[in-house]
Amino acid sequence: MSERREMGALEAEVLAELWSRVGPATPAEVLEAMDTDLAYTTVMTILMRLWKKGLVERERRGRAYAYRTVVTEAELTAKRMRAMLDRSQDREGALSRFVGSLPKREERALRRILGQLDNRK
Repeated sequence: MSERREMGALEAEVLAELWSRVGPATPAEVLEAMDTDLAYTTVMTILMRLWKKGLVERERRGRAYAYRTVVTEAELTAKRMRAMLDRSQDREGALSRFVGSLPKREERALRRILGQLDNRK
């Protein structure tokens, strides 16, 4: 019997597959590309949930729908990071711990990005 995945993990796997594509994909195409033991109906359900969350759009393709992402991986990550920060009672502390936990390369990238944002003002 296969190991059960969390729904968030399934959504991430399906989104990753959609992000790797140039155009929209039907549930059958997503399932085939994922090379997994998931049922067709599971993939269809995940795509429907992603659509209801506004993360994908869909268009009719024959009797099925074809789905494509409407947000990039970076946009979704930023949105999730912002949501977590919004839940914090100590935003400055959370930001400090986050930045302090970054590898030097990512810290330099963050400093460069912040500098670019300052220069736009």
